[in-house]
Amino acid sequence: METQFNDIRLSPHFGLAEFLNLKEHPDNIPTVQHVVNLTYGCLMLLEPARTVAGCPIIVNSGYRNAAYNARVGGVARSQHLAACAADIRPRDPRQFQLLVDFLRISEHTDQLLTGRGWLHVSWNPFGPPRHDVRIGYYK
Repeated sequence: METQFNDIRLSPHFGLAEFLNLKEHPDNIPTVQHVVNLTYGCLMLLEPARTVAGCPIIVNSGYRNAAYNARVGGVARSQHLAACAADIRPRDPRQFQLLVDFLRISEHTDQLLTGRGWLHVSWNPFGPPRHDVRIGYYK
């Protein structure tokens, strides 16, 4: 199943497969709307963040269907369920603060939660973002 998503590009530097984690969760298949939501996040937040950080961004988690979200202990109303969130980290850990600083002020950031060398960022393609920023949220 995973191979059918390997060649789908969401933006110049991000592919659909890296947001799905199909090796561990083979039932995590997105709908067309999920792909649209991920594309929005890549174009509006993740590509500009990658440029600012000056290095690739590693996606630890992206879209999660309900079963996958439950298996990893995600909250019931997680934005991952709508494919409007990603848990990320810069490939170069020295660029972490640059990434945080950019996403903190981006007009497209809905939520930014940081801690332990990675961060959760979300977006809202359907309305104005909340700009809910919590630095050091994950201890």
